[in-house]
Amino acid sequence: MQAGEKPTPGTHNVEKLRTAGSEPVNNVQQVLLNIQNVLPDDDFPWYKQRHLLLLNIFMIIPYLSSTTNGYDGSMLNGLQSMNQWQQFFNFPTSTRLGSLSNGVIFGQIVAFPIAPWLCDNTGRRFPIFLGSFLLVIGAVLQSASQNYTMFLISRMVIGFGGLIAVEASPMLVSELAYPTHRSVLVGYYNNLWYLGALSAAWITYGTYFMGPNSSWAWRIPSLLQGFFPLLQVLFVYLLPESPRYLVQKDRYDDARRVLVKYHAGGDENSSLVDYEMREIILHVAAARASSSTRYREFIKTSGNRHRLFIVILVPCMMQLSGNGLVAYYLHLVLSSIGLTSSPQQLRINGGLMVFNLGVSILMASLMELAGRRRLFLFSTVGMLISFVIWTILSAINQEQNFQHGSLGIGVVIMIFVYQFFYNAGLNGPPWVYVTEVLPTHLRAKGTNIMQIAGTCALIFNGYVNPIAMEAITWRYYILYCCVIAVEIVIVYLVFPETKGRSLEEVAVLFDGEAAFGGNDLKKEIEKIEASGKEQYI
Repeated sequence: MQAGEKPTPGTHNVEKLRTAGSEPVNNVQQVLLNIQNVLPDDDFPWYKQRHLLLLNIFMIIPYLSSTTNGYDGSMLNGLQSMNQWQQFFNFPTSTRLGSLSNGVIFGQIVAFPIAPWLCDNTGRRFPIFLGSFLLVIGAVLQSASQNYTMFLISRMVIGFGGLIAVEASPMLVSELAYPTHRSVLVGYYNNLWYLGALSAAWITYGTYFMGPNSSWAWRIPSLLQGFFPLLQVLFVYLLPESPRYLVQKDRYDDARRVLVKYHAGGDENSSLVDYEMREIILHVAAARASSSTRYREFIKTSGNRHRLFIVILVPCMMQLSGNGLVAYYLHLVLSSIGLTSSPQQLRINGGLMVFNLGVSILMASLMELAGRRRLFLFSTVGMLISFVIWTILSAINQEQNFQHGSLGIGVVIMIFVYQFFYNAGLNGPPWVYVTEVLPTHLRAKGTNIMQIAGTCALIFNGYVNPIAMEAITWRYYILYCCVIAVEIVIVYLVFPETKGRSLEEVAVLFDGEAAFGGNDLKKEIEKIEASGKEQYI
């Protein structure tokens, strides 16, 4: 091949891969070029390239799984501030209120063993379709509820379908995104939580004024929870399937067609596509040679144990850093500082969602510049400072019997400041980070572990937060100050930086050269050659 000439499929040296198992260090370095070296050299921004514009627009469809989650949390906040909802369900408190919050979680628990199996065996698109369809059914049942039990069951259906859709959605975004867009696009995924939260906050504010005895004040927001999932049901199959899933199923031709169409704009001779195909196939082959896809793989090697710790810790940080008080029990927080008016609480909830959406999108856009680890540290340190001030102001306000409105305003301001720091590191970066640290063959099960850990944290929030807030009010905040302080130390010591690496290259941070090597790798390469598909590697 002449200097400067683009390689065509089939020109890669298979011998490099065949010998990678016997001399992993040198050969892996030869096989893995830096992806920057194969990116197309053009001056056109992505939004002027039709294939990238379409791909990025299509990402809105899996984003809506996060939007539906956000809608649920904010809607429940709004309903709790509604006299109509409180009267209809006989003013639920403590464990009854916790059960309604955790109804979604009960459904998620049932879905845990099903969701990863669907992702591994049916692809990424079908679970989104199935989960969204169940969400639509749950929203209809929720709006038609005649009693506490029916409302609780409908929320379990929502949780069951929601988990199936949520597990597949960020995986599809991460595995389908253009390499240099991946971190920002996956970061936006969780940020769209606030689009749903914003919608629910202002919808509940508007329907509140339908009348003091109108059940439609809460039925309309409940029914509209099915709007975003309905869009996913209708449009999810506009997206192509994940090329990494296709490679796992030995559908190399289909995987390459996806990459050629959406990453190279139809250029069959794209060096980037050749690089991506080779890297994905090599990584999947190494995984097959050295391990299986069972859960026990997470404890077999030091690299996987490191991944497991991160995958469990990150969702706990997302749910146990005090944000649960704002996300699900804002009305209790506001009542504890003397702000008890329903319209006032609904306006604060709506304004907070507008603020969160803007901040989260801004910070996600800076993710590739700042890096993941740095954002985690910035976020946790900022949260600790703001939460300490929040706690002090709440204590003074209660001791003075809520006589000074300025203290209550100060608490509200600190809630906004806290949310700024939370969004900087614990809204967008977690999904980016988890999908990056997990290898392809363990990504579905790792995402499921993340959901299980997050659900356990949500159960804590659902039952403990309302009881503790009613019992000890501002003193409960001290616990979260301690938790955040511990998080800072752990992030500093344990979280490696993944910025600027492809999904397959991140594996080297955890597994070293074993990520792309091993004596059994040669057998896997020979299988690929025997199948007549050696041109892809």
